[in-house]
Amino acid sequence: MKKILVTGSNGLLGQKIVYKLKDRTDVELIATARGENRLLDQNGYTFHSLDIESRENVDAVIDEVKPDSIIHTAAMTQVDDCELDHAACDRANVDAVQYIVDAAERNNSHLIHISTDFIFNGEEGPYDEEGVADPLSYYGKAKWKGELIVQNSKLKWVILRTVLVYGIVDNMSRSNIVLWAKGALEKGNPINVVDDQFRSPTLAEDLADGCILAVDKSATGIYNISGKDQFSIIDLVREVADYYGLDKSLINPVSSETLNQAAKRPPKTGFILDKARKDLGYNPHSFKEGIALMEKQLETKNF
Repeated sequence: MKKILVTGSNGLLGQKIVYKLKDRTDVELIATARGENRLLDQNGYTFHSLDIESRENVDAVIDEVKPDSIIHTAAMTQVDDCELDHAACDRANVDAVQYIVDAAERNNSHLIHISTDFIFNGEEGPYDEEGVADPLSYYGKAKWKGELIVQNSKLKWVILRTVLVYGIVDNMSRSNIVLWAKGALEKGNPINVVDDQFRSPTLAEDLADGCILAVDKSATGIYNISGKDQFSIIDLVREVADYYGLDKSLINPVSSETLNQAAKRPPKTGFILDKARKDLGYNPHSFKEGIALMEKQLETKNF
């Protein structure tokens, strides 16, 4: 019986991991998140309230549970918010990582840490695992600092980098680019979409599978875990329109500079997945398959 602790279990990725692991007979699952458990299905696992920004709280929970593996999904991922509030970004994405690493070292836990394509400047995408970090935003800089804390630890660790995660959470409490585009176009609203940024959109279920594969295979090192398709953001939105038969003439191309966003985005990221395919057996959905899975979940309310 392997004891697995998941941070950020109320979030999109955290929920998917919990639902994929909760019925496994070889796993004792501990879900953790700030505040109350917001998952609709609360069977098959135990829940601890955990504020990752409190060293005292992190120490207390991890020392009590003594997990074999920790899947650390909790983070501050709102890129512009990070740019506007460096202290909050550091607390969630740097300090919290140090607290978790220290507790994991003390308990000899295998750490699965989630990182991002935003550690790159986007001039040479798509990237393999050897890409040189050069973040453009404060979010990217903080996530890179978090990676270095993990890499310099005495832990058995694996870092999974991902790109533009999309999916559906319980209670539909948050949106994503697919739902945003679908919602606006269904209402007949014109939308402005950047045509000079390129990404490999990642289905949350695929990223959850990558996390679980890393645990099951006791993986170490750095792996790219993303979708298999690379699009410009505007072509991604056009794919959504095509899938639902919506009016693509409502989609207006704009450049990144016209959006006046607080944080600078890397123009072209996306990942080469050869290492994850070979070592972990990772096999993500296509973007079209991902939209179809989301639509099926919306129809059946099975998130």
